[in-house]
Amino acid sequence: MSMTSKLYHEQRSTQICYPWQTHVQIDRLMLQYLLMTQVYKQHSCDPNFPVQIIDKIEEFLANEDVFSNPEKHEGLIDEMKVQIALITNNSPYAEVRAVVDNHDDPDMPCSTIRAWIIGTFFACCISFINCFFDVRFPSIYVLSPVPQLLAFPVGKLFERVLPDVGITLFGVRHSLNPGRFSRKEHMLITIMANIAKSVPYTNYIIWIQVLPRYFGQAYARNVGYQIMITLSTNFIGYGLAGLCRRFLVYPAYCVWPSSLVTVALNSAFHDQSIEAATVPGPFKSIWKMTRLRFFLWAFGLMFVYFWLPNYLFAALSIFSWMAWIAPSNGDLANITGSYNGLSFNPVPTFDWNVLMYALDPLMVPFFSTFNFFLGTFFSGLIVIAIYYTNTWNTAYLPINSNRPWDHFAQPYNVTAIIDDKGIFDGPKYEAYSPPFLSAANAVIYMFFFAVYSATVAYGALYHRHEIMLGFRDIWSGMKQWWAARLGKAKGVDRENTAEEDLHLLDVHNRLMRQYPEVPEWWYMICLAVSIAVGMAGIAAYPTNTTPWVVLYGIALCLVFIVPIGIIMAMTGVEVTLNVLAEFIGGVWVEGNAIAMCFFKSYGYVTCAHAVSFLKDLKLAHYLKIPPRYTFWAQMVPTLVSSFISIGILQYQVDIKDICTKNAPFRFTCPGNNTFFTAAVFWGTVGPRKIWGIGGQYAPTLIGFPFGVLIVVFFYMLSRRWPKNAIIRNAHPVVMLNGALLWAPYNLAYIWPAVPVAAFSWLYLKKRFLAFWSKYNFVASAAFSCGVAISAVVIFFAVQISDIQVDWWGNSVVSSGCDGSGDCVLKVLPEGEYFGPRVGEFH
Repeated sequence: MSMTSKLYHEQRSTQICYPWQTHVQIDRLMLQYLLMTQVYKQHSCDPNFPVQIIDKIEEFLANEDVFSNPEKHEGLIDEMKVQIALITNNSPYAEVRAVVDNHDDPDMPCSTIRAWIIGTFFACCISFINCFFDVRFPSIYVLSPVPQLLAFPVGKLFERVLPDVGITLFGVRHSLNPGRFSRKEHMLITIMANIAKSVPYTNYIIWIQVLPRYFGQAYARNVGYQIMITLSTNFIGYGLAGLCRRFLVYPAYCVWPSSLVTVALNSAFHDQSIEAATVPGPFKSIWKMTRLRFFLWAFGLMFVYFWLPNYLFAALSIFSWMAWIAPSNGDLANITGSYNGLSFNPVPTFDWNVLMYALDPLMVPFFSTFNFFLGTFFSGLIVIAIYYTNTWNTAYLPINSNRPWDHFAQPYNVTAIIDDKGIFDGPKYEAYSPPFLSAANAVIYMFFFAVYSATVAYGALYHRHEIMLGFRDIWSGMKQWWAARLGKAKGVDRENTAEEDLHLLDVHNRLMRQYPEVPEWWYMICLAVSIAVGMAGIAAYPTNTTPWVVLYGIALCLVFIVPIGIIMAMTGVEVTLNVLAEFIGGVWVEGNAIAMCFFKSYGYVTCAHAVSFLKDLKLAHYLKIPPRYTFWAQMVPTLVSSFISIGILQYQVDIKDICTKNAPFRFTCPGNNTFFTAAVFWGTVGPRKIWGIGGQYAPTLIGFPFGVLIVVFFYMLSRRWPKNAIIRNAHPVVMLNGALLWAPYNLAYIWPAVPVAAFSWLYLKKRFLAFWSKYNFVASAAFSCGVAISAVVIFFAVQISDIQVDWWGNSVVSSGCDGSGDCVLKVLPEGEYFGPRVGEFH
């Protein structure tokens, strides 16, 4: 491309006017070249972008004769015109075009009184339910489609019965009934509920502090302590989310698959005028059903069906049919069991809640689901190899447990190695036991290490262009702000190059430019207050933790937020920093488990919340909701849900047998147990003893170089064979993330999603695109709503009153080796223990 490259550099100093501008000042053909060059940079390795279009772009960019004899290549030039028109006037992705409008009505009601009343109400409800069921196994979460579903009839009711009365503030009239309940009001309510759905991560710290079976620290029940640390961790991610908008919200390649489901459901309610379009479906069927009617049918069927696996016939949920053939066979239970085993089982469940636990197969692209499954499957083989070779004494323990164990193969008693302040006591530790991991738990730690190094390497190799573009935009914004402060001009003159204005190729960015942006200092104030409250809470109570831990969390987030956000935005798979945060924190405050937990919480939550808030910003971006409305729709529910979660926790800690095998309502606390395991390993005992030189699990640190190597390997393959479909759709970070599913979950929570995803994304989307576009994401939302609302009804209708259906279909799940999890490969002789001898570990 020597000639075209030369022309490109010659035109760098020329003002470029895009197709939507009125005056064209450079040759249109050169403009096409410049624009398609930037499109190719962004999308050449994008698995969501159609590979056929990439081939056409390559042909156009590589053909010098196009510039010399354009009349001979009219077909190719016209194809590029079509692609430019599509990219500039809509989205390059079919899944986005299917549900997101490429136009806007600025006068549509949005931040209305009724929207805030309904949104606050549902934010309270969803926060209550999610906090209450967080300790259940498997957990039941009410996701945003549920309040989104219920908000529509409530909004229409308000539209019908409320009078058109109101007040005028700052020249704007605010009425109880401004007219028709709009899609923007509906989405603002959904964003408020979506923010409130998350359970504060500091709840886990409080759980393991309060309960006697963990650390038994009574001061943690203090409401003031809980409020300060909860508010701090819940708000701290907003500041970084605001700074990262240019990297993770504005670019078109940041699709955010989960947001498309929400947009599709919104369209199903509000686009009735165009919903009657007839589309061809499978088996020569013709579908005239509106998306709203389809949603109601799918929701109703799932609501009724979920009574079977959740209450009447539990065996359908944990379908360990292979283990039931010989219930006392430990090997069969370990390999094929879906309750305590690894679930290498071709048909492990008939429960949609289990099937979609790791990934929603209708929501995320097929390549994400399949890559995730491959990571889980192959890491499962490593688990089997470690267990049956008795590596690290794992054969004495359950194969897939997430709890720490002592050398007597009993749950680890952390109170036996700490003093009255919760600090590590060396002599007590030497007289008791080092902690041990199950085979599955050891494997996921190794792959956690791999994921972190792979994430950084992936961002550097695959998305360095986009990352630099984001930094360039930030620098440009800073120059404009500085010029405005100095009164030099309303804006800063600069070269309007194709590279710098690439974001303007996206129609949604252009439509959003008419609304005032949220100033960065709004986010900075939120960040500063969160830091101050968190540091005060840690310092004011006997946490034995330095308040500077809060700043450590921000520093860790700054390194990872952009690559993690890009992966989440493109694949729907989130990389979490919990293990890396506890690794660093454990080294820093070795022996102090609670201090390590604060390091972990701030290191993990800051990034996780920032990614979550960015996803909601993209949702508002798709619906053209003014950014300042979105800001307050995030802030208020966060505050409300924080206080609700504290109230729920205050109640639940007093439930009899909570977080034990005998807990009522399946409140066995899988997340709390995992958090406690990490607290013991990384905090009380410390990573130096376990992962340091001579440490038992030091070999798992091979994950760090392995993560980099596997990304480099796939990157080199993609450079060598860029058009190979398999390599193009291979995502090394998602594969590695799939290996983290184990302990206590297993293949049952991802394998059944693969055929569903293949049917949706490979069969329906390719052969019946109109049918898929109309119904796919609506089906995802309907099934999620059906499961969540059915679970709530079942719990409060029958389970809370302890009304049980006692028959084989329910009891078989907890029977045999798979049900008990007690059938291990090796059994200790009475009075014996495994591992290093007492006095030989330090």
